[in-house]
Amino acid sequence: MKKVFVPLMDSLLKELRQEYFELKRQLSQQRIRVVGWTTIDEYFSDVQIATAGDDVVLRYANQALKMQVEKLLIIHVNR
Repeated sequence: MKKVFVPLMDSLLKELRQEYFELKRQLSQQRIRVVGWTTIDEYFSDVQIATAGDDVVLRYANQALKMQVEKLLIIHVNR
């Protein structure tokens, strides 16, 4: 099983890493950057975003973030 899953996971991680850097580049072109990530409790996390003229703190439900990541991984695996 190792011979099957390790190459699959390696290619998936490589693809996700490339997509991450591309999205990060697009955000930096718009002068948007993630400043920090703070865990509030087991249910919520705050993300601090810096834009050209304003800093914003967004609160996300950890369960919603987990579900969104799972959906994105399923999409990438099915390609």
